[in-house]
Amino acid sequence: LKRAAQLAPAPCRWNSGLPMNIGVLFVPQQEAWVVERMGKFHRILEPGLNFLIPLLDRIRYVQSLKEIVINVPEQSAVTLDNVTLQIDGVLYLRVMDPYKASYGVEDPEYAVTQLAQTTMRSELGKLSLDRVFRERESLNASIVDAINQASDCWGIRCLRYEIKDIHVPPRVKESMQMQVEAERRKRATVLESEGTRESAINVAEGQKQAQILASEAEKAEQINKAAGEANAMLVKARAKAEAIQLLAAALAQQHGNAAASLSVAEQYVNAFSKIAKDSNTVLLPANTGDVTNMVAQALGIYTTLTKPQAVKTQDEMPPAREDSHSSATEVLKAEQGSSS
Repeated sequence: LKRAAQLAPAPCRWNSGLPMNIGVLFVPQQEAWVVERMGKFHRILEPGLNFLIPLLDRIRYVQSLKEIVINVPEQSAVTLDNVTLQIDGVLYLRVMDPYKASYGVEDPEYAVTQLAQTTMRSELGKLSLDRVFRERESLNASIVDAINQASDCWGIRCLRYEIKDIHVPPRVKESMQMQVEAERRKRATVLESEGTRESAINVAEGQKQAQILASEAEKAEQINKAAGEANAMLVKARAKAEAIQLLAAALAQQHGNAAASLSVAEQYVNAFSKIAKDSNTVLLPANTGDVTNMVAQALGIYTTLTKPQAVKTQDEMPPAREDSHSSATEVLKAEQGSSS
């Protein structure tokens, strides 16, 4: 029943009957009455009170000036890519010139309906199936322009045309559904790949930042370590300098050389006590047991190194220097006797 209702022709506006000329007539608003006098067009009656001559004047046509809605029946059309569509629409028009609408065409509504159908088939033949769904607005505008160009001499103006339904063949509909699903899967795959790429970029950026921070931390650590080592070396150098100054002052005092000889002898004994503990290879001098000779050699080296300074300070040294040297010799002889 629904299919039969769709295929049924559009209803036409039938006048119940033309008004009779009784001399005094009242024309309703938004209507135009076309009057003929003795079979020839005479005038168009305006809304309101009008006077006519009976028997001579006759109301031949009654035209409504309201906007008229016409249902365009469903029809088949072939697109540019050879797809057959079943399409119907709604046409909105208005009578602009009652004279042309009465004498320019026999049935203006039927003429406009047929013109809309042919124009719709012609415009659909210029578009592919995909563009038909995307460009419905432009398609409606093209149909309206084509109808207005042809219906200008009929006194009718098409205001707008709207496509109601577009029926696609079942197989084409299935292929379109498959195409939509494939497009959605494609977009999902693209989005997933973009997410994977963004994730990889974020991970790489994180690793890069971590390496940069680690290198900066290592650089700061090396700088701090170098600064610490430099400060330690400075502290050690200052301590060594102070120790040398204290040692020089101690040596300059009375019995200083005797104390230095005693320290050299102790170091010599300690050195021989550690022989053969760290390595199996041992190099010994020829006179290992002659401690006196070794101490004398060490003192000779020390005397040679300190001789230039002794020459400079000879005038300032007190005469008790010989006594200290003799006392140091006596101490060394006593140590040699005790060791022997």
